[in-house]
Amino acid sequence: MYQQSMNKQFAMSRLSTFCGAFALSLAILVGSGQAMAQDSAAGGDPAAATSAPAGGGGDVEKGKSLFTNNCAQCHAASDEVVVGPGLKGVRQRTPGEDWLKKWIRNSQAVVASGDAYAVGVYNKFNKIAMSSFPNLSDSDITSILDYIDSANAAPAAAATAVPAAGGQATAAATSESPSNLFTFVLVALLVVMLLVLGVLLAIVSILSKAVTPAGGEGTTEAPFMQRLRDGLTNTINNPVARSIVIWIFLFVVVKSTLDGLYGIGIQQGYAPKQPIAYSHKLHAGQYKIDCNYCHTGANRGKSATIPSANICMNCHGVIKKESPEIQKIYAAIEQNRPIEWIRVHNLPDLAYFNHAQHANVGNIQCQTCHGEIEKMEVVEQRSSLTMGWCIDCHRKTEVNTKDNAYYDKLVALHRKESKEPLKVANIGGLECSKCHY
Repeated sequence: MYQQSMNKQFAMSRLSTFCGAFALSLAILVGSGQAMAQDSAAGGDPAAATSAPAGGGGDVEKGKSLFTNNCAQCHAASDEVVVGPGLKGVRQRTPGEDWLKKWIRNSQAVVASGDAYAVGVYNKFNKIAMSSFPNLSDSDITSILDYIDSANAAPAAAATAVPAAGGQATAAATSESPSNLFTFVLVALLVVMLLVLGVLLAIVSILSKAVTPAGGEGTTEAPFMQRLRDGLTNTINNPVARSIVIWIFLFVVVKSTLDGLYGIGIQQGYAPKQPIAYSHKLHAGQYKIDCNYCHTGANRGKSATIPSANICMNCHGVIKKESPEIQKIYAAIEQNRPIEWIRVHNLPDLAYFNHAQHANVGNIQCQTCHGEIEKMEVVEQRSSLTMGWCIDCHRKTEVNTKDNAYYDKLVALHRKESKEPLKVANIGGLECSKCHY
């Protein structure tokens, strides 16, 4: 018996050692696959990642800042037309950089001089006068132009052939994409894992036979797999084990049902496709248009209101008129029909919410309830908007009582009972009739 025990311990020790080595090898293979994917994503060559297009001697980062602050409202660094023409290749298609400096500082003076190119651009874009920037120095303008060249050269640099060590060039376009390479590595790892799993099963079978002791005359111990099956069968037939499994199953079902019931009416993460692809990221984020410009009721009424087509036309009567999405607004106006926007944030009829009370009186920012709306390409419901979520906010939010005589007596009474700041909950924020009427 002692020899049998030692044989089993030796076999199990060898098996655990082999499993540990396999796990370590698999971890190394996974790490190698990830490193290969990262190398492929980086272009496979440090020189390619650090290469940059040659500019005119300006500061590209400074040019980016100047472009964003002075030019981005009317021009795109690409060939997209906004109010004025896209600026991709502006150095090449205009009379020269010296001409551009004159044009940027005072475009109307260049047009008035009778310059043929200037007059042509002025007429082509509906005779809209470009703003003058007399304070921009030569180096500032050069930096802006370098930034435009850099922004348009960046995609091309990724596709430019990188010289190999032997003097040959390999085009990035012919290399396998990072996602495809990583998929291939994962498939290869899966195949290796299955092969090694088969080997492990074979080793377990061999070891189980090696450590199975010989019984007495006419008696032999059952094979390992048969003993395993018998053990599982006995466990399944055991009434205690069956009861435990049934109770666990019932608990999971009841818990899932209750969670589903509590989730009825909650649309957190809801982001429907709108009839017109309006980007808050572009308008509220990049161009920093105030929310109240479009949602005129947020500071004045119960509803923030959906902007009318006339508000859109304040800008798009001139800007990007040819855009297919803007043409949908023109079509709605011509047909005298409303734009059928899909509502995203929707409280039940039994709940009362007043935007003006929160945004104007409470000075609550839009992002508190709606999330970082200025970063959303497609608007989605970020908060749960449940009663518990609202009550929790009322319990935590302090009332801004500074320089407001309306709250003086309330603050005095509150300080007699508590040293904590005055919260919304202390002025009736938890009363049922405040929200349910």
